[in-house]
Amino acid sequence: MSECKHHQVIIIGAGAAGLMCALTAGYRGRDVLLLDNAKQLGRKILISGGGRCNFTNLQTQPSAYLCANPHFVKSALARFTQWDFIAMVERHGIAYHEKTLGQLFCDESAKEIVEMLTTECDWAGVKIQLRTEVLTVSKTETGFELHTSEGHFSCESLVIATGGLSMPKLGATPFGFKLAQQFGLRVLPTTAGLVPFTLQPEDKSHFECLAGVSLPVTVTSASGQSFSEALLFTHRGISGPAILQISSYWKPGEAVSIDLLPGLNFVDWYKTISIESPKLSIKNALSRLLPKRFVERLQEIGAIPDKALNQFSKAEVEALADYFANWSIAPGGTEGYRTAEVTLGGVCTDELSSKTLEAKACKGLYFIGEVVDVTGWLGGYNFQWAWSSGHAAGEAV
Repeated sequence: MSECKHHQVIIIGAGAAGLMCALTAGYRGRDVLLLDNAKQLGRKILISGGGRCNFTNLQTQPSAYLCANPHFVKSALARFTQWDFIAMVERHGIAYHEKTLGQLFCDESAKEIVEMLTTECDWAGVKIQLRTEVLTVSKTETGFELHTSEGHFSCESLVIATGGLSMPKLGATPFGFKLAQQFGLRVLPTTAGLVPFTLQPEDKSHFECLAGVSLPVTVTSASGQSFSEALLFTHRGISGPAILQISSYWKPGEAVSIDLLPGLNFVDWYKTISIESPKLSIKNALSRLLPKRFVERLQEIGAIPDKALNQFSKAEVEALADYFANWSIAPGGTEGYRTAEVTLGGVCTDELSSKTLEAKACKGLYFIGEVVDVTGWLGGYNFQWAWSSGHAAGEAV
C-alpha cells in the first residue's frame, strides 16, 4: 500500500467555492490540498456569462436565495460580501462592467477570474492536484482518509465543494450528495434550477415557429414570485432571463402567468390609438408594441380577432387587456440538468453551521457552494454564494 500523504485541509472540488475556500485557508497558514477530477480548474467559471463570468451582483441580499431555511445564508453573505469580492477583482486589475440589474461581468474573459483565484492560491501556498478521482472517504480518529486514483491522503478538515448536478458535460456528478448521505447528513430532493421550459404539445405546435423571438415581460409563478426581464421563444419551449428565474419557483403541473405588456395600461393605449387611427387593424396596432411575428401567430391561432380598431366593443377591449396581462402557459417540463445553470436542493442546511458550514454531526466535515441547499437568482448571485460560503469555511478549517 502506498504511503498516506497528510495535509491539514483537503478540499474536493476546484470550482468557485473550492478555490475561494483554499486561498482563504492558505492565507491563515493552513497546509491545503485542493483536489479535482477535472483536467482544468473552474470549468463552470470559464463558460459562465457567455465566457465573461457574471462574477457577482451589486444587489446581493439574502432574499435573492432559495433555501429551506431562508436565514441560513445571512451569516456567510454578511462576512464576505460582493464588495469584498469586487475589491479582489480590482486588486488584480481586472476590468469589469455592470450589465443590467446589478450584474457584474469581466470586460475581457472569464479566464481572468480563474487566473486571479489560481494566483491567490499560489500566493497562499495551496497545493492543487487535478485529474484525481476520489474513490472512497472514511472517518478516522483524527480526521479523514481519502483513497484516490492518485494515492492515499489524510486530513483533519475535509471540505466538499463538488457542486450539483447541472451541466453533466462539465463533469457534474452526485458525489457530494452521496458523501453527505454516507456521513448521515440529510440531502433534500434535487431538481434543475435556472432552466428553460419545454411546452406541452399544443403550445409547442403553436409557438415553435417563433424560435429566436424575444420580448420584455413580467412572469409570475403560482406562488406569487415575479421577475421582469426578457422572454425568448425556442424550438422546444420558452427561455430567456425571466423564464430561467421563474423556473426555480415552478412545480410540475403549475401554470405561469406572463404579462406581455408590462407597465402598459392597455385600455388607455387602445383608446388613444383608436382615436388616432380608427381603421388600423388590431394586428398592425399591436405590432407597434410586440414582435410582429408573435402578433401574427396569436392571430393565426385565434387569440386575436382580425378586425380594425373601430370594430371592437368595450368588453372585447377589456378581454384583450386581460389576455395580454395574464397570458398563461403551463410548461410541459424543463430542459433538465443538461442546460440548467444550477441545482435546487442538496445538503440540508439544518445539518450545517451557518457560520462555518461544518456538519453538526461530523466534526471536521464541511459543505460549501452548490452542493448545499442554497440557490441564488440568475445574475451573479450563485457565484457570490460560492465566494461567501467558501470564505466562511476557509476561515474555520
